[in-house]
Amino acid sequence: MNVAELEKIACTLRLDVIRMVGVGQKGHLGGSCSLAEIVAVLYFHRMNHDPKNPKWSGRDRFLLSKGHAALIQYAALAEAGYFPKTELEKVKKLGAMLQGHPEMKTTPGIEGNTGSLGQGLSMACGMAAGLRIDKSPGRVYCIIGDGEIAEGQIWEAAMSASYYNLGNLTVFLDKNRLQAMGPVAERYNTNPVREKWEAFGWYVSETDGHNIKQILDVLDEADRVSDKPKLIIAHTVKGKGISFAENVVGFHNGELTREQFDCACAELYRINQE
Repeated sequence: MNVAELEKIACTLRLDVIRMVGVGQKGHLGGSCSLAEIVAVLYFHRMNHDPKNPKWSGRDRFLLSKGHAALIQYAALAEAGYFPKTELEKVKKLGAMLQGHPEMKTTPGIEGNTGSLGQGLSMACGMAAGLRIDKSPGRVYCIIGDGEIAEGQIWEAAMSASYYNLGNLTVFLDKNRLQAMGPVAERYNTNPVREKWEAFGWYVSETDGHNIKQILDVLDEADRVSDKPKLIIAHTVKGKGISFAENVVGFHNGELTREQFDCACAELYRINQE
């Protein structure tokens, strides 16, 4: 897909997130919408994967370590054809395929159960090491949150990835600057980010996480590095694409009124038609 097509996909994914959240029930809208462009690029341009054969051995792996943002991954999986889009209407319903956090036993395309923050990067390291041992061309992509990196296990995994020179591992840091209870810098300040990861032996680059062209370019640059793990710091906006939710911490896991729901759908639909 070209840039314009990927932009439309990102908007479609946001629309699906809003529809999954619905009216009068809580949903992780903010951190899902901040990832739309990154997830669109990975699933519809970058990764080698086969929706008709989710366990294909040669596939690239994707782990959403910040698993509370599962809605954006569900939207991408449905759009890619892993399961019918009608399943999106049943999110978090008793017995449904799609629950509040990714579940590999019930959802095609999920590589690991995530959402207990800090653990996804360790899983990604293990997968990357396993693929290298098997001499597989598959790559591993992982998304972590800037609030999540307060977890000590993240840094254990970061040291491990560097020590073992996991060049087939690429990590996006969703730097939207907000966590559940407020600004990251005021809760558990994880800055400066770039200097820390470089000190841990990673290749580090930065991008506007909502600019498709920049995301593509920074991934191309990262691909030239084969002897160390890569971190891409994506500067994003929590609730991106929904004017009243952008940079509002209350929409980390918030409810939508009927008026807000209709407004969000109208905004995104209008963007998608441009």
